[in-house]
Amino acid sequence: MVQNKRKNVESDIPNISKPANSALALAGYVKLEQFEKVTESDLLKLHGVGPKGIRILREALKENGISFAKE
Repeated sequence: MVQNKRKNVESDIPNISKPANSALALAGYVKLEQFEKVTESDLLKLHGVGPKGIRILREALKENGISFAKE
């Protein structure tokens, strides 16, 4: 588990990059299950989240039997 420093909340989101992790934390994403309700294109709208971050998240979701919401 990753410690979310901004909100002092445990997170199971993998470390992507500082900008991406900060953007996800500020948007309230701290658990992989939360990504079932959001599309990849919605996440790409967050400043700091790019294609590489989406790819890393997709892998982590797949390992846990989860996927992004359909476009």
